[in-house]
Amino acid sequence: MSRIPLSGLPSRAARWSATHPWRAIGAWLAFVVIAVGLSATVPTNEVADADYRIGESGRAAALMEQADLDAPPTENVLIGARSGGLDAAEARAAASEVADRMAGLDGVAGVGDVVPSADGTALLVPVALTADDIDAAPLLDATAAVQKAHPDLRVEQAGDVTIGDAIDDRVGEDLASAELVSLPITLVLMLLAFGALIAAGLPVLLAATSVAATIGITGPISYLVPAEPTVYSMIVLIGMAVGVDYSLFYLKRERQERAAGRSTLDAVSIAAETSGHAILVSGGAVIASLAALFVLTDVTFNSLATGAILVVAVAVLGSITVLPALLVKLGRWVDRPRVPLLWRLTRRVRTGTISGRLLGPVVRHPVVALVVSGLALAALAVPALTMKTHQASAETLPRDIPVVQTLRTITTAFPAEGTSAQVVVSGADAAAVTPRLRTLGGEVRTSTDGRTSVLTVPLPYEESDDRAARAIERLRDHDVPDALAPLGPGVSWAVGGDAAASLDHATKQGDRMPILLGIVLLLTLVMMVLAFRSVLLGLVSTVLNLTSVGVAFGLLSLVFQHGVGAGLLDFTSPGFVIDWIPVFVLVVLVGLSMDYHVFVLSRIRELVDGGMPARTAVHRGIADTAGVITSAAAVMVSVFAIFATLSMMEMKMMGVGLAAAILIDATVIRLVVLPAVLVLLGERAWPRRGRPVPGEVTATGPTTWTSADGELLPVSR
Repeated sequence: MSRIPLSGLPSRAARWSATHPWRAIGAWLAFVVIAVGLSATVPTNEVADADYRIGESGRAAALMEQADLDAPPTENVLIGARSGGLDAAEARAAASEVADRMAGLDGVAGVGDVVPSADGTALLVPVALTADDIDAAPLLDATAAVQKAHPDLRVEQAGDVTIGDAIDDRVGEDLASAELVSLPITLVLMLLAFGALIAAGLPVLLAATSVAATIGITGPISYLVPAEPTVYSMIVLIGMAVGVDYSLFYLKRERQERAAGRSTLDAVSIAAETSGHAILVSGGAVIASLAALFVLTDVTFNSLATGAILVVAVAVLGSITVLPALLVKLGRWVDRPRVPLLWRLTRRVRTGTISGRLLGPVVRHPVVALVVSGLALAALAVPALTMKTHQASAETLPRDIPVVQTLRTITTAFPAEGTSAQVVVSGADAAAVTPRLRTLGGEVRTSTDGRTSVLTVPLPYEESDDRAARAIERLRDHDVPDALAPLGPGVSWAVGGDAAASLDHATKQGDRMPILLGIVLLLTLVMMVLAFRSVLLGLVSTVLNLTSVGVAFGLLSLVFQHGVGAGLLDFTSPGFVIDWIPVFVLVVLVGLSMDYHVFVLSRIRELVDGGMPARTAVHRGIADTAGVITSAAAVMVSVFAIFATLSMMEMKMMGVGLAAAILIDATVIRLVVLPAVLVLLGERAWPRRGRPVPGEVTATGPTTWTSADGELLPVSR
């Protein structure tokens, strides 16, 4: 049998790896080992608190830092009655004990005066700390001792350190749970796809080594782009997704060619020419989509984009180098050991048999299929028009965390401990500034040189309440300028605080979101046009991506903003979607859906270039790839669905948005909308790049075929 001529990067890389397998395998292992070694020797340069500052709230924070007026981290001890009315004398005695115990602990800068609630039902003991990274255990032990001494009271503690520790612990538990469950689920799904242990393990092995190598090189890269703590979760999430997908695409095609009688080397070569090229194009599309995150100029998204781009590039590299080498060395052993029942099932069901029959009605009646599916997708996307976003806040924290419950109680009884704004004034003497600031209400603090003053203004709203944002805008636009204008030139001011920072982030993201979406769609359009030499295919890809994004945003709004299914998913709706989730879902969804899209279109392009009529090529190409797409999507949907069961609201939103959107994308969009559109476009979507030589056997298979009433009738070689 003659060799299949190879061209292009994936083909040349695969040929070299296939003919020098031990070198390719050794080079990959060396790369992974060196990269992992870097993680142990090069410390990670993490994002600093100042890097998160933006807008007017960022200026306010900088002015406070320069004047050494940053509010120290604080823990609050709440004292209330366990039942009935509060015994004032006992509560005061408990508060005194708290102050005595806390005052002598390491990390405690001082204990403030006891603050009674407005209704007299609780006391608050503020404890100022020296840093936000101290060990909270001694403080909690002191509070527990007072609680034990006063069983009739409720003595509880919450603050900057204890809440941070509790969130870190819960995030760690959630991620460990997700990783523990996702790996066996992925292996089981791969077993269902291949029916053999080695074949099932290869995609997981490649994905895992790609993730490990990327985490290793993140340390040195962080000195160019500082690393945000969540970047490692992003690397694991994206790395496992694309690593499994790429290996699955390649391995499936190689097995199909071997089953057709090809030698192992020829099968690997054909897989490189077809699936390898698709992997390179789809990897480029994913990287282009993720790179668009840099347009937000946000330190978190810069870090996430960098980590995700690195792991995709590493996964692509592994797929076109070490994977072909492993397949050549394993040969037919890749199908060992076989799982008897699963093996017989995977061998008995011919590629495209089930999906070919399901596609029949779509191919025969494309207009009906397009109208019905389009209306269904539009209905799911409509809620996106009402989507409201906001930064994560106390409202989005799991209610079953004890310190979160205490925090909610504190903010209810002591509104000043809840949402507030800080008015920072610099460049004027405190004697002139303080009286004017006091007209706005609140407490004024002044720097030691008397040139910077800070007014804390309590806001009687939840941070996510639209009225809080309007109050910040009113302070900025009217109240503060009116109060300070008489001080003359040379005086600067800024309104900051958590609520103001949230408003600034929302404003910036809202302004840049259309630009981000436009860049993502434009880049994918250009890449598809370049890859397939068809403007129509580029436009179709862009519209389908936009549809997938609309459905994802609609589902996020429906579930988390409007609370549909909240009981099933065990959460209380905060009334908004956390602001970074839509951005994250946008780029990840477009990237992952492009994997499937490129793989499907590459197969159809293959058949069209072989001389097959466009209508038949669409039917057969989608039928041939449906099994692979289904397996890949099943892995992604299963992994993201696990995140939907976790307790942290961000992970739950991310899981629901991606799992539901990928499920719809891989079924309704790829099996109904895409074939209907391509059938209606016909030959116009596929500029002919060549005709097959009669009697030639190509990578696409035989050059003769027939069809009847939309059902494919394969002709044997």
